[in-house]
Amino acid sequence: MVQSRIALACPLPASETAASSGDGERMTDTLFEAYLRQYDDPAWAGFVAALRPSTHEVDRNATRIWFAFHPVSLQQALADAVDGEKLVRKLQLQGVWQLKDRIDSSHHFLYGHRYWPAVKQAVVERAESTCPPRTLNAVDQVLELAGEAAARLSVDRSLLVGIVAAALMTLQQVGLTAFRTASGAVHLDPSAARRTPDKVLRARARNDAQGAFGFLKGDRKSWTVTFDEQDPHATFRLINSQHLTTAAAADTRDHRARDPRCTEGPIPVECRTASCGTCWVGVLGGAEKLSAVDELERRRIREFGYIDTDEPKPIIRLACMAQAYGAVSIVIPSWNGIFGKYVRNQRTQAVETK
Repeated sequence: MVQSRIALACPLPASETAASSGDGERMTDTLFEAYLRQYDDPAWAGFVAALRPSTHEVDRNATRIWFAFHPVSLQQALADAVDGEKLVRKLQLQGVWQLKDRIDSSHHFLYGHRYWPAVKQAVVERAESTCPPRTLNAVDQVLELAGEAAARLSVDRSLLVGIVAAALMTLQQVGLTAFRTASGAVHLDPSAARRTPDKVLRARARNDAQGAFGFLKGDRKSWTVTFDEQDPHATFRLINSQHLTTAAAADTRDHRARDPRCTEGPIPVECRTASCGTCWVGVLGGAEKLSAVDELERRRIREFGYIDTDEPKPIIRLACMAQAYGAVSIVIPSWNGIFGKYVRNQRTQAVETK
């Protein structure tokens, strides 16, 4: 476990802890911000893994997906770039990739999102405190903050662990000023707000009924793909063994109004050969009902920077390569790009210069 090397003293005004972010917006850090800024993506991945047993099942995959969607390495690369616009073009970034533009909404697919106002308040209070925390262990920090917010809300702490971890990563990336001034709004459909964690989990595990003679349908069985659990209309039908993008393309509703990248259905896509990276998705439920990752998809998602794993059916997939054999629930990121190789090269250069 990574431990902080920052010596915290109490009291110390926030303005006395200086740090330059490279984007000209953050000239000072509070003590807590300075504490968070030492952590990179591998460290956060370790924290999320360590927190998994304490995270409610409803948000275990969602939390991992959120951290895959918002890598601190990309934010840091853009902040350190001499010419940010040039780097954006080089990395072929599309959509809304800046976390500062989605402080309140980026985690809408976490069940814990409904508790965002209380979580945000607890994190701001901790960040503004001039006294050192009782622990410098990041996992303990998350659990402690989740416990404080859970006590205020009278809910189980496990429901807040994932959203608190996301809140701390958000604070690290956007800075306290932007984090504090965000509205704290909850982006949740009223029908979704009434669901219990168990209902959400049952819905993710459920397969569509095929009727009394469904066994005769064979490969003509059809399944529901949910692409936004907060919207009861955010589904499309998929014929057994179809690729996700192929099935999505049959949804002729106007999805461009929501996302200009959507040219064929609700999943952004520019190719069908794992070449562009536009169609990456997170799998909230039903990962086991998708085809296993082949070598091409595995290589490409690593090159894009989306996920680096040997799991046969990971939670991040390229929808043009993933075939479904049952109902699945996915979440579509607000951006895409090709930054994995660039970030790895930057990391190697940083090590070599030390």
